[in-house]
Amino acid sequence: MSFGIPVTEEASHVMDRWKRSRAPAQPPAGDETGNADTLGLLLTEVGRGDDEAFARLYDEVSPRVYGLVLRVVRDPSQAEEVTQEVLVEVWRTATRFDSARGTASGWILTLAHRRAVDRVRAAQAATDRERRTSVPEAPAYDVVADEVAGRLEQQQVRRCLRGLTDVQREAITLAYYGGRTYREVAATLDLALPTVKTRMRDGLIRLRDCLGVGR
Repeated sequence: MSFGIPVTEEASHVMDRWKRSRAPAQPPAGDETGNADTLGLLLTEVGRGDDEAFARLYDEVSPRVYGLVLRVVRDPSQAEEVTQEVLVEVWRTATRFDSARGTASGWILTLAHRRAVDRVRAAQAATDRERRTSVPEAPAYDVVADEVAGRLEQQQVRRCLRGLTDVQREAITLAYYGGRTYREVAATLDLALPTVKTRMRDGLIRLRDCLGVGR
């Protein structure tokens, strides 16, 4: 999955460096926080456009950034993408770091956590949108069709069918008499699948009322 981050030519080396060397899932053994003074100085130099300082900063913080992001998004490939985004953001916004307000490591990991949470929220929002827009199968069709077939004469069915709209009648006829699926009916009538389902559901309700099924 790619979120299409616009990357300037200056920051493109972040991505190249990430591709050459994936960060481990856990921080390396030893000092977990790193030397705060060293990181702060490196971040200051990065803010001045120093590529070598950024390379050193990258080596220092990328494992910890990746480990933190992975714990939030719980997917290695997405953790790689978010880590890449965070490092690009560090390169671009290094001048915003204020040592009086905290450590360089804390500032970078805060960016990482925020990005990771945003990714999880975006994924959840996409899932929710898909769930809201999905059209469930109309439950009335099979029940009504079985009752109609078992209890009513074809002549009465035809009379009630004439009371439906053209689309409702055609869709129900194709499905009920022709044995076609919703998708096949939609393709035959050149209509969207949700439209066919809605028309069939409404038509079957009218057909049921006309035939007296379920009363």
